[in-house]
Amino acid sequence: MGVDLPMTMAAELRPRALGVGTAVTSTSYTQQEVLDAFEITDPKIRSVFLNSAIDRRHLTLPPPDGKGGRVPEPQGDLLDKHKAKAIEMGAEALRACLKRAGAELAELRHLCCVTSTGLLTPGLSALLIKELGIDRHCSRSDIVGMGCNAGLNALGVVAGWAAAHPGELAVVLCAEACSAAYAIDSTMRTAVVNSLFGDGASAIALRSGPDGVADPEGPRILEFASCIIPDASDAMRYDWDREQGRFSFYLDPQIPYVVGAHAELVVDRLLADTGLRRSDIAHWLVHSGGKKVIDAVVVNLGLTRYDVRHTVGVLRDYGNVSSGSFLFSYERLLDEGVAKPGEYGVLMTMGPGSTIETALVQW
Repeated sequence: MGVDLPMTMAAELRPRALGVGTAVTSTSYTQQEVLDAFEITDPKIRSVFLNSAIDRRHLTLPPPDGKGGRVPEPQGDLLDKHKAKAIEMGAEALRACLKRAGAELAELRHLCCVTSTGLLTPGLSALLIKELGIDRHCSRSDIVGMGCNAGLNALGVVAGWAAAHPGELAVVLCAEACSAAYAIDSTMRTAVVNSLFGDGASAIALRSGPDGVADPEGPRILEFASCIIPDASDAMRYDWDREQGRFSFYLDPQIPYVVGAHAELVVDRLLADTGLRRSDIAHWLVHSGGKKVIDAVVVNLGLTRYDVRHTVGVLRDYGNVSSGSFLFSYERLLDEGVAKPGEYGVLMTMGPGSTIETALVQW
């Protein structure tokens, strides 16, 4: 995943997170409101929505059809929605990130965009460079189709770029228009997905080199570790549904147990060469993948509910916003102002593959 950052690397060459920004679409709904909008009456499906630990999600629903339901959206309309919302949210998150970092668009030297809720060619990075008037010489990369874990995959790529270009500003931007990636039928398969995901974008800025005069609020990035679980390669998918004529998500009910069973393995690998133990980690920023996934990580890593307060809060307020979820949690941690110099944090995401990605950071 990206470039390994050796533990012997000089501290000032380790990329530091300079700022973070998030954005969502303009309309939000409670779970009950979503059930009403699509006239869902099946008690089992309603139970999935109402017991999801999600209070509200930002969604871009199709317009009313005048008969109490919603206008059907063919795949072409969903792709158009993805493009429009990814650009809109992505631009807002990028501006917010740079503002918090005290940087300008003109300083941006590398932009890495992440998305899985639609296919764009040219990629989202090129579209945002045009939309925002970013320097045409800004280098760029796009990570497409890796799912909910992809934000950390991108962070690994961009951390390597930043380490190789000291003093130059790079940004990871995740933009997921989950409202553009749904299917509706009477099955539990679609009910689980439709109850979980929300629209959202998040961005994080990185730069390596000596710190400036001001005390930085973000940590330096020390290490990455990954774990792919080939036996569960079909457990999380976004593929073509021939019956509905569109792409749709599939989440195996066993996913929480698969993630939980491998969480300890990958975290111990992350810490193996550092001399640290799990008890030395002050801050845990885990992907808001769903109530059962969070519970499985907590149990298997021996975490407390306080450790995952941001993860749980993001799930409650936004649902699963896919690849950028962990940055929503990171923003909440920074807003608290509780991270102290010298403290360590672990970032964790999980997604298709099935895959768990981790990063170790230090303030």
